[in-house]
Parts: sequence; structure tokens; C-alpha cells
Amino acid sequence: MLAAIGLDERQEAAYRALVALGAADVADLAHRLEVPEADTERALRRLESQGLAARSSSRAGRWVAAPPAVALGALLTQQRHELEQAELAAAALAQQYRAEAAEPAVHDLVEAVTGASAVAHRFRQLQLGAAREVCALVTGRPVAVTGPENDAEERAAGRGVAYRVVVEREVLEQPEGITELTAALGRGEQVRVVDRVPTKLLVADGTLAMVALVGGRGAEPAALVAHASGLLEALRGLFDAVWREAVPLRLGAGGRVAQGPAAGPDATDLEILSLLLAGLTDASVAKQLDLGLRTVQRRVKGLMETAGVTTRLQLGWHAYERGWVSRT
Repeated sequence: MLAAIGLDERQEAAYRALVALGAADVADLAHRLEVPEADTERALRRLESQGLAARSSSRAGRWVAAPPAVALGALLTQQRHELEQAELAAAALAQQYRAEAAEPAVHDLVEAVTGASAVAHRFRQLQLGAAREVCALVTGRPVAVTGPENDAEERAAGRGVAYRVVVEREVLEQPEGITELTAALGRGEQVRVVDRVPTKLLVADGTLAMVALVGGRGAEPAALVAHASGLLEALRGLFDAVWREAVPLRLGAGGRVAQGPAAGPDATDLEILSLLLAGLTDASVAKQLDLGLRTVQRRVKGLMETAGVTTRLQLGWHAYERGWVSRT
């Protein structure tokens, strides 16, 4: 938690231990932290340079913690000042860039990114730099960036960036697919499902787009980053077209489950219905929701009876008509 002021995990642990103990010598602190004494002493010297710890004046060899309110407050003030200076520098550079790029050359409108690490870094960078909205088309077989590795999405959504995501049906079949999508819905993201998306795509604030390039077998991952241009407009239009045709996904507490009448479907019914409309079979739905196959089939039959229909096709139509699911 104190990494923002320049402390690593060991230094933070040492400071927290000193605060809890009041004072300690290197040997005691090393034993408490379960690290070598040499590493503990280096951590204490780093804390001393930051004004967070000092050698005891009453007992040789012992260290004491500086009061957190004073010591951390000073460091935070310094960090805020440095951040403000960095923001001013960034604004000045952005203004200079806009002035010099008022009429950008054609080759400046598209950026080629090659290599798995470079693609993953640029993918994270676009999300972390977004201020308003991120739109994404997600394939079932990511090459350079996988769901668990993409912490940028959680961080961006956590600071208020809106997400609209369309995933391939194959994502729902993956071991962690439902878990990750439930977490995304829980962060307030809008998620829809289609049979297949045309390409891996990410659009940040409508001003930058990153589209995957598909090479031959064995070729390293590559992508194009499009700046303001006709290509960017085309990619935004592609996302909007896929979004309009996709089916909204709603999963338990993470989704915005529509409320029906008292005799209508419950939350589990709506999860089942959402996955069925996304194209999953009864068996796949049962597996993803950890339900028995007969339970799923019984609930589907109950939904059909509630809707007064005799086929699943009719059930899907009535689900939209009654507001159990929607495209909003």
C-alpha cells in the first residue's frame, strides 16, 4: 500500500513492524519479518533516508519508527507536488504535440506493434490512459493478453471508466470465463455475447483503436494502433455494428438482473436464460452455473410455462417482450 511513496514490500513490512513494536533492534526485527538481518538493516536504512525511521538515542542498536501522521504526511505531500509537476509537463507536451501534428503525415496515423510483450504493454497502456470509455471485442483465444493478466481493465473501471465489451460464445465455455465475466459485470461493465467477433479490437475514448493482426502459423503477435483517421472511424463503426447484434449477458450478483413480477423468474432463472440466449446448450449452462442438468431443464420448462409458450424460440421472444432481458 505504501509503494506509491517508494517503499517495497520488505521496507513497508519493516516500518509497520516498527510502528507496532515502538522500537526494536535489527535481530528482533529480522526474526519478526523472517528475513536475513542484512536485508532487514538495508530496509531500515532506506526507511531512515525517507524519514520514516531513526536510530534510538537512548539505546544503541535499536530503531524507532517516526510518527506516521508526520512522516507519511510529508512524503505524500511531496508525491502530490511531483505528480502535479508531471501533469503540467504532460499537458505542455500534449499541447506541443497537437501543434506540431495539426496535419499529421499518413504514416503517423497508424502505429504497428510487434511481439507479445509489446502488444500486451500497448493494450494495457490504452486502457490505463482512457478517461471515459473503453469498447472491446474479445475473442475466445487470446494470443498476447489473457483475462487474468489484464489488471488494467480492473484498474480503469475502478476509477470510473465505462466498459462495453462483446465476447465470443467460446469465452463462456472456458474454465475461468464465467468467473471473469461475473467480475466484469460486478464492476458495472456492460457485456454482450455473439457467436464470433470479427477480430480482437479495443477502442479507447473513441480516439485510439488497437486491432489485432493475424499472421501465418508461428508468426509472433502483432497489432495496429489507429489514431484519428478513416481507419479509426471504420473500427469504431465495426464495434458499434457488432454491439447492436450481440445479446446482453446477465450473471447473478454481477449482472443487472431485470426484476419481473412476483411470479416471474428469479435470479437463477435469468442467469440460465441469459446463457441460453448466448447460445450455450443445457449441459454447458449446467456446468457453468454448477447446477444439475435436470435442474436447468426443469427451470427452462418453468420459464416456458410462465411465459405461456411451447418452444424455446418463443421463450426468447417473450423474454425480450416481458423485459426479462433487454439490449440496453
